[in-house]
Amino acid sequence: MPRTKKFRRLRLLVILVVLLLVAGAGLGGWLGVRTVKSSFPQTTGTLRLAGLSAPVSVDRDSKGIPQIYANTPADLFKAQGYVQAQDRFWQMDVDRHITAGTLASMFGKGQVETDAFIRTMGWRDVAQQEYDTKLDATTKQYLQDYADGVNAWLAEHPGGAGASLEYALLGTAYSGYKPAPWTPVDSVSWLKAMAWDLSGNMQQEIDRSLLSQKLSKEQIAELYPSYPYSTNSTILKTGTVTDAGTAKATYHPAAGDGSSGSSGSSGGSSGSGGSSSGTTTQASSTTGSSGAVSSAVQASQSATTQLAANLDSIPALLGDPGQGIGSNSWVVSGSHTTTGEPLLANDPHLGPGLPSIWYQMGLHCNVVNAACPYDTTGFTFAGMPGVVIGHNQSISWGFTNLGADVQDLYLEQVTGDDTYLYDGKNKKFTTRQEVIKVAGGADQTITVRSTADGMPIISDHNTEQQSVGQDAPVDGTAPPRNGGYAIALRWTALDPGNTMDAVFELDRATDFTQFKAAARDFAVPAQNLIYADTAGNIGYQAPGQIPIRAKGDDGTYPMPGWTDQYQWKGFIPQAALPYVENPASGYIVTANQAVVDTSYPYELTDDWGYGTRSQQITDLIKSKLANGGKISPDDMQSMQTDDTSVMAQTLVPYLLKVPLSDPYYKDAQQLLKDWNYKQDAGSAAAAYYNAVWSNLLHLAFDEQFPAQVRATTDCVLQLPAGTAQVPVDGVNAAPKRVSVCGTRSPDQAQPDGGDQWTTVVTALLKQPNSDWWTYTDAQGAQVQGLDNMLLKAMVDARKQLTSLMGKDISTWSWGRIHTLTLKEQTLGTDNSSIFSGLVHKLLDRGPYQLDGSSAAVDATGWDAAAGYQVDWAPSMRMVVDLSDLDASRWINVGGASGHAYSAHYNDQTQLWAEGQLLTWPFAKSAVQAATVDKLTLTP
Repeated sequence: MPRTKKFRRLRLLVILVVLLLVAGAGLGGWLGVRTVKSSFPQTTGTLRLAGLSAPVSVDRDSKGIPQIYANTPADLFKAQGYVQAQDRFWQMDVDRHITAGTLASMFGKGQVETDAFIRTMGWRDVAQQEYDTKLDATTKQYLQDYADGVNAWLAEHPGGAGASLEYALLGTAYSGYKPAPWTPVDSVSWLKAMAWDLSGNMQQEIDRSLLSQKLSKEQIAELYPSYPYSTNSTILKTGTVTDAGTAKATYHPAAGDGSSGSSGSSGGSSGSGGSSSGTTTQASSTTGSSGAVSSAVQASQSATTQLAANLDSIPALLGDPGQGIGSNSWVVSGSHTTTGEPLLANDPHLGPGLPSIWYQMGLHCNVVNAACPYDTTGFTFAGMPGVVIGHNQSISWGFTNLGADVQDLYLEQVTGDDTYLYDGKNKKFTTRQEVIKVAGGADQTITVRSTADGMPIISDHNTEQQSVGQDAPVDGTAPPRNGGYAIALRWTALDPGNTMDAVFELDRATDFTQFKAAARDFAVPAQNLIYADTAGNIGYQAPGQIPIRAKGDDGTYPMPGWTDQYQWKGFIPQAALPYVENPASGYIVTANQAVVDTSYPYELTDDWGYGTRSQQITDLIKSKLANGGKISPDDMQSMQTDDTSVMAQTLVPYLLKVPLSDPYYKDAQQLLKDWNYKQDAGSAAAAYYNAVWSNLLHLAFDEQFPAQVRATTDCVLQLPAGTAQVPVDGVNAAPKRVSVCGTRSPDQAQPDGGDQWTTVVTALLKQPNSDWWTYTDAQGAQVQGLDNMLLKAMVDARKQLTSLMGKDISTWSWGRIHTLTLKEQTLGTDNSSIFSGLVHKLLDRGPYQLDGSSAAVDATGWDAAAGYQVDWAPSMRMVVDLSDLDASRWINVGGASGHAYSAHYNDQTQLWAEGQLLTWPFAKSAVQAATVDKLTLTP
């Protein structure tokens, strides 16, 4: 009977989908048309919104972007909640279920693992603590006002009826679901998701640990090289921390000058941060007394394999954490611009999907004063009040990911079901029961364990028994294995903070002092904040709650949890975090590169981006300013779409020297001869180069990597475990190799081809006899040397592109294989989802052929382990003109609406793909001139 019931449910779903597809094609289908159009919001005329003190105006332009005008903050944020619910409630509802760990209650048993992991971390519980104990009373009131507006809309759509197409689909599959009222904590919880997806180096810690199965510590260090200070600039040139005790800091204003003032050192110092003189105090190395670290790394392999699988289950709301997520922002002072006032650009690189990640809107007090201080516009998230990135009447700001190391994994020696070892004694875990509601199935109960200091055990999030690390080798410096090592997570986002306060503080800030004060409250995720104002000032501030570690302070490997020697001992004082105002260079560039050089006395991270994009932006700015030149708004926009491959400039000369006599292969090689290194969608040379790059990475690294970091699609011939390599010399036969496929999802696998790998390969090109330049041919023989590997990569690339685009290279183009399909994320994209196939054809859009590439400024990222399809990209672009705010420009991926067949569901994507920006009106007169739909909300 259960099978019959499921079949009937699926049949009904297919029938509804077919009807809706017919309706969407404009061929009829009364039920489909009614279901789709009934969910569209009213955007003209008058609607009643209870609780308002006076009428509120909602003006929408030709793209459906709303600008809200109200007399009071309460009315403003209540209207914001109502309007966002009109456009995006389904997205908001799904997102809050993600952050609360209750997805299974909507989508069934396939989401139990996701829920269990998020419940283990307790995102919703931490958000509740923030709301109860940390947030300012005014912030809490705004959150409640926003919730009241959402719930007013929800009252008009009880049970989700007529709310969106997705609710109709969900009702066909699981008819009992009804959305609950919105709460302020639902909004605060979103910050945990944002922090997770921009969460620093947990993935790198896991990968290093897994790589240690086959590679030495020295080999792993080659794969995670130090930041190239000698060639790529830092955001700031470090000044001095004058007194760590009082946390005062000053910095030399030399941002963006292309010179960091140091070279060859690791990213960030290894200082303890306790020196009042500002000098670096080196911490102990991971040898000698910390020998437990290396044994613990070995012992953690099984546990980290389990953890990596758990991480794969978490929906990436913004993108894949730790896998290339980045952003660009830069600001140029008026002395260098054609307008005479600053220009500011920002384009966060996130995982694109539908509905859009960002929501564009304006929030305006009719009279801006102390009682109603908001006149701001920009990009925010559906489900969260305020504006996250944008400008107000006085200042503009942008974000890029700082990448600070704010997560550490700790290995815990479990000594019983409820105890673990700490400083030679057994301590009790704190445990709690979590009941997971499952649509269409029985409830499931899990036990969550946490250490005495509150760190959740994340490696066994769905079981009461510890089952990881059972076979991992250990030595005498580590405690006995017993049931195996568990993994605990220490993460700043699991400490209650007041980041939500910072959002409103930024929205109403009017100068750099207030901007810095707002940044102090921006605890998680740690971001690079750039600044410009209408008075002509520019600036930068690194905010965030960033830990100071004791021993083993670089946070690159999981640390021993059985001793207090590796615990955090505090946080970097807020006033000692890097900042600059009006640097002498006249510009500031942030693109996930190192913030400071190694003289800075605190550890920020050892896992910076490697500065490829930031240095290219810096070089573009310098070229524009050469000989007294000025930068225009058009120049800022053009820089955002620069698709130059910096790595190609290094690699192509090597490729052109490779002797290829066969015309079939040489013709492809000749595409590179006069190539300008631009990765336009129409370029055949860009397609061939990127195929060579991808194949080179596979040849160099796949065979030497353990299966746990390689993609499921990467199957290589390897010696069986424990078999010694025997060279093929005509006498000794090579041992038989077996095909071993990777176990990781392709979009999480390595090598991904980002600027970490361009840095790795650039160094290895100078070592033509490196062991990395060795691969096994089809006959089982080892082939060595750089030239041989380049030759093989070029041959394989020619074959691959022939299979993808045909033999005739004149028909090749980068855009044919480098495509973006915007997928509806909220219904799930995995094969086990009931909402797959036809449903996604109904809701997805694309493919779009795109310029750019992973390490280009136009960062349309693709994962070399997964293929050439785009999996992260500039999620929006903006250029703010501080001389005339109405001359500013913006664009979003997708559109304002979350309704699949609304005219504004996807009406900005093609413009975005072409590098265009929309006019961004700000002044009321400009907004009114652009208004095509006007809605009045009345009390």
